[in-house]
This record gives sequence, structure tokens and C-alpha cells, in this order.
Amino acid sequence: MAEGIVPIVNENDAVSYTELKFGDNDALSALVASLLPVDLLIILTTADGVIKDFGTPQAQRLSVIEKIDRQIEALARGTQSITATGGMTTKIQAAKIATRSGIPTLIGSGRKKGILKKMLAGADEGTLILPSAAKLRGRKRWIAFFHHPDGQLVVDDGAKAALRKNGKSLLAKGVVRIEGEFQNGDIASICDADGTEFGRGMVSFDATEFREQRLQKDVLVHRNNLVIL
Repeated sequence: MAEGIVPIVNENDAVSYTELKFGDNDALSALVASLLPVDLLIILTTADGVIKDFGTPQAQRLSVIEKIDRQIEALARGTQSITATGGMTTKIQAAKIATRSGIPTLIGSGRKKGILKKMLAGADEGTLILPSAAKLRGRKRWIAFFHHPDGQLVVDDGAKAALRKNGKSLLAKGVVRIEGEFQNGDIASICDADGTEFGRGMVSFDATEFREQRLQKDVLVHRNNLVIL
């Protein structure tokens, strides 16, 4: 910026499709923002923001979202536009990345003239999603967002509670089954019995060790290498 240069990053211009495919420019914008000293992420779309009761007479724009939870995610709708990948769903997912990195996110309409100037002036435009109090830093942000998981660990309710509420490491006795082929040091999704992903972590074992019951350790994902999403 000091040199009068504005960098433009476009997912379609990725050199390696396999390694750099994030899914859409919304996710890419959040990942780039999390790597930079960014004060605010703005995502422009065809909607005025996140809409409650979309498609009904009671529809209303949410001015502020304090936390992205399942209710907020349920408000996100896909799009039938042939030029877009996932509509509001991908924007909410991008906002989750940014806000967990400590960056507030504004989602608003790119069709409105002067929208950026109004947003930066503090006008009530779009939906402002506040940053998470539990900001992910450095290595844990890398574990959470910068990998496509190589496998999946399905855990029981006791392990889920220990991880989410008590900040414990994931022990072998809490893993019901595993999916995928991965090795020590790879990133895996951590899911509950319903298949809902609630965490990601760097595993300290090979998938074949688990399947062949050759595990030599009890801690499969250390808490220092684990992120609750």
C-alpha cells in the first residue's frame, strides 16, 4: 500500500489447482486476511447482508452478529447464480475463519453505489460479524484453516466433552473409528458420532497403526496440536 500498489489475489489464478483449491474467493480472502495485519475484512455480494427469515414478509437484515453458531449458519442460503460457488454459505464460512483470527467481517451488497465508503464511515450497512474473543494465533490457525484434512477421527461423547470443555488431549480410548489414510504429522478432522466436525488436529500416529491395533502411544492428538472449531 505504501508503494501505491494494491495486490489482487484470485483463486482462479492459482498455479496448482490440487494444492491451492480453497473452493471460492470468499475463503481465500479470509485466509489471506488472517496472514496480514488486517483490521477489517469486507465481502461484497448480491445481498444486503445476512438475512433473517429470508424470503418471507418478516425478512430483515442482521446489523451485527456477535458469534457464528448453528443458528447463524442455518440462515445462510446457497445461490443459483452460475457465477458464484456457494452464496451466503461460503461467506459465513469465510467469516468464521476471519473472526477466529481476530478480524471483524462485514458482508454487504456490492450493488450499492458508494458502499465501501459508507461501510468505512460506520454507516449501518451490511452485516458486521464481530471477532472471536478466543483468537487463534500462529500455529493453531495454520492447523485449523490452511489444510484439507487427510482423514477423520470419530470420537465418543466423553472424548468430545473432554476436548471442548476441559481442553484435554485426544486419547486413543476416545476414538471410535477413523476414516482416510494419514500419517504421523498429518491434519485430521475430529468429529462426533453424528459426523459433525468440531475440531482439527495434527495426529501423532499412522492410520494403519490404529487399524492394525499397533498403537504405541495413548495420546493421539496433543492439545497443543488441536483446535476446537
